[in-house]
Amino acid sequence: MWICRAQSLKEKHETMKLLPDNIKVLYFASGCVDPYVEIITVKDPKQHLSLCSSGYLEEPDYQEEVEDALPVLSDDSQLFEDHHLERLTAQMPVRTQGYPLQLVYSTAIHGSSLKTLYRNMAGLESPVLLVIKDTHQKVFGAFSSDPFKVSKYCYGTGETFLFSFNPDFQAYKWSGENSYFVGGNLESLQIGGGGGGFGLWLDADLYHGSSFSCPTFNNASLSTQEDFIVQDLEIWTVQR
Repeated sequence: MWICRAQSLKEKHETMKLLPDNIKVLYFASGCVDPYVEIITVKDPKQHLSLCSSGYLEEPDYQEEVEDALPVLSDDSQLFEDHHLERLTAQMPVRTQGYPLQLVYSTAIHGSSLKTLYRNMAGLESPVLLVIKDTHQKVFGAFSSDPFKVSKYCYGTGETFLFSFNPDFQAYKWSGENSYFVGGNLESLQIGGGGGGFGLWLDADLYHGSSFSCPTFNNASLSTQEDFIVQDLEIWTVQR
């Protein structure tokens, strides 16, 4: 029927006009569905044949997808740039992707105090992203499924992970060996444990820190040295 219709149009108008390169006509037919025609506009001349139809579909623009995936920041970060954010966003849980990130704590703005850090996070319920730059200019940190708080027991879920740009990006996801995700008191903040040291540890002044391999994440030390000095620190929360 489609061929007859096309022939009829050709006979009526003698010649058929060629469609522009960016216009494609897709014809679909199935044994249980009436045939139909769909006309689409192709943005990019690079096309590939769809596995589910006989028409051509637009090839996605990867660069546009990456830019769209980057979350909007409430403030300028002093610690990471777009390429850092691209890698981190890809590792974060799907439920957090696409939402803006709000700065809730920064040593450059709020000073260096674990008490202030806890106070700024009081009442939060969304996951948080901790980013550190040490005096060796290494950037690393942790994504926590729960905001940091003072707690007698460890808290968090398997969504929590450690990361490092040292200099190449590396994410250390939950190993499943234990559930020592996050622990916090007025003297220190600890992330990951179960071995001879914490995956990431910070003191009450957010000045001295350490990073050891731990069973929770089976990570390498996040900095170039297991003991480090914090130069700057930021914490961002997923704003939903």
